Amino acid sequence: MLESYFKLDALGTNVRTEIMAGITTFLTMAYIIFVNPSILAAAGMDPGAVFVATCLSAAIGSAIMGLYANYPIAQAPGMGLNAFFAFVVVGAMGYTWQIALGAVFVSGILFLILSVLPVREWVINAIPKSQKMAISAGIGFFLGLIALKSAGIVVGSPATLVTVGELTGTTVILAALGFFGIAALDRLKVPGAIIIGILAVSIVGMILGISPPPSTFASMPPSLAPTFFAFSFSDLATIGVLSIIFAFLLVDMFDTAGTLVGVAARANLLDADGKLPRLRKALIADSTATMVGAALGTSPVTSYIESAAGVKAGGRTGLTAVVVGILFLLALLFAPIAGAIPAYATAPAILFVACIMARGMADVDWDETTDAVPAVVTALAMPFTFSIATGIGLGFITYVAVKVLSGRFSEVSPAMYVVAAIFVAYFWIG
Repeated sequence: MLESYFKLDALGTNVRTEIMAGITTFLTMAYIIFVNPSILAAAGMDPGAVFVATCLSAAIGSAIMGLYANYPIAQAPGMGLNAFFAFVVVGAMGYTWQIALGAVFVSGILFLILSVLPVREWVINAIPKSQKMAISAGIGFFLGLIALKSAGIVVGSPATLVTVGELTGTTVILAALGFFGIAALDRLKVPGAIIIGILAVSIVGMILGISPPPSTFASMPPSLAPTFFAFSFSDLATIGVLSIIFAFLLVDMFDTAGTLVGVAARANLLDADGKLPRLRKALIADSTATMVGAALGTSPVTSYIESAAGVKAGGRTGLTAVVVGILFLLALLFAPIAGAIPAYATAPAILFVACIMARGMADVDWDETTDAVPAVVTALAMPFTFSIATGIGLGFITYVAVKVLSGRFSEVSPAMYVVAAIFVAYFWIG
């Protein structure tokens, strides 16, 4: 049955290989089980309910990707988007987390519509490569700032805006050691390097008496009720909420497209023209997972680049993603452990993910000023304005402005002119 459904022989794989690949992928991305509740708790959401929503949305999203699109690509709430949700939409802009969930749900609907319609390639190709790479890197820098703040390495200062924290503090040292360990384990290609780092730092902190250990290691999952279908659609038509929806949609769509192509290329799943077969199905799976995640109570669900680890282990079909989904369901039993993970233990994991995402800037054409300058503006504006949406807006405006003023009108797509104009109006109105 599995051979018939997933076409294992045709893709040069077997059940055992797919299972091992699924386990490998799960270990590389299981850190989200601990990190996501920690981040969304800053928005006032119930950590236990978010833990359940994280596991369920990852399980459902991965299963849809595997069963419907037949790709070895797992899904879960995306890093960067969860930070934008908690620290910008709720923290800085002052919206409730219920409204933020509503914005996520609507962005998922729009993503689904764009996935079904034939305009999806036009939308994806409308944004220049330099800006796509800059958005990814900028989110990385944004995450890096949050991680350094959570670790206590960076603190606020009325004189210099930010300054160095108490570097000799025990939690700072533990976070630093955790980061060094994760980077070293990843270089040594140890599966689950990030989750090993999180658990190691947490255990040392508990031994030192800095944070309390869990009362038990396994139990029935917490209630999902606090976040289940808790989204709100109030203020949906306001400029502020529309910009949030646009940011969620844009980042999720390009992050997904980049991940799909990147992982598929490593698995030799692209066709003779270098295109991704069943792209529509894969995008539909991703957008559906985002809507499911919002209904359950979490930030946008997206395809994980960590799926490349499973591909490297031999994963070639959707069976790999289904195995990941099953493992996320089993993880529901370990809520007590997730609840005992302190912020200084998740900070090194967030910082490491930030470093990985920052490499997007390497793909920018630095010899072309009209590409490089807007890319830098985008990447820097995100952490310094503490807003992914603002970074995208300032970067797009800069891109159109420098291209037009340098006479390169033809290099700017019509969509970029429209989006840049919308952002100008948004910033002008405030």
